[in-house]
Amino acid sequence: MKNISRRKAIALSGTTLVGASVSAKGFVKTSEKQEVKKVLVFGAHPDDPETGCGGTIAILKKAGHEVVSVYLTRGEAGIPGKSHDEAAEIRTKEAKSACEILGVRAAFLGQIDGSCVVNNDEYERVYQFMQKEKPNVIFTHWPVDTHRDHRACSLLVYDAWLRMERQPAFFCHEVMTGTQTNKFYPTHYVDISGVIETKHEACYAHGSQLVDEWYDDSHGRMETYRGLEFGCAYAEAFVKHNQSKDFIFV
Repeated sequence: MKNISRRKAIALSGTTLVGASVSAKGFVKTSEKQEVKKVLVFGAHPDDPETGCGGTIAILKKAGHEVVSVYLTRGEAGIPGKSHDEAAEIRTKEAKSACEILGVRAAFLGQIDGSCVVNNDEYERVYQFMQKEKPNVIFTHWPVDTHRDHRACSLLVYDAWLRMERQPAFFCHEVMTGTQTNKFYPTHYVDISGVIETKHEACYAHGSQLVDEWYDDSHGRMETYRGLEFGCAYAEAFVKHNQSKDFIFV
């Protein structure tokens, strides 16, 4: 920040999201009414946007923004014993149910779970999608991740952002940090304590993934650990690209 005192810098790092009654570190607040923002939340599979930042999605929706959960695949390889078509049908319904709980729109980009590719055609597909949607802010996977599909999703979205001349604000979210997301050092936090039940309901909508068997030991621990870091009960954490503009919550 230029020409700003340390005291004011600290004040800006813990602001209130208007209409949401929660705090966020790093996100900028304005007291004046602004236009509705278009937010795209990318995930490689059904359940990635919800587990990575479902609380933040709920907060953004409550604040009046338009949010789209964008799934690179339909989870075709995600149910043992089911064909790709059968799994895709089940997991698409689950994703749509999760989006209904959060009050957001679902979009699917047509790649195949477990076989995501990064090539010129897919770069163009994601870029054209983003050009059509015209987002003000983007959330996507962190690129240092053990899952190939997560890495592919991150690179495709990042390339489209570069082609858009870095105009939308750009943030990365985490999933299963320690086992999947690695070397993730947050720049921003959002207190999701007030919407934690909504987030969990959306995550548990993905019943085919046996969420009740693993959620508490992975994402549940992330939520409480990030809450400890930020000084609240539950939080989600993000990394903002250093060349990204700030995201103005209203």
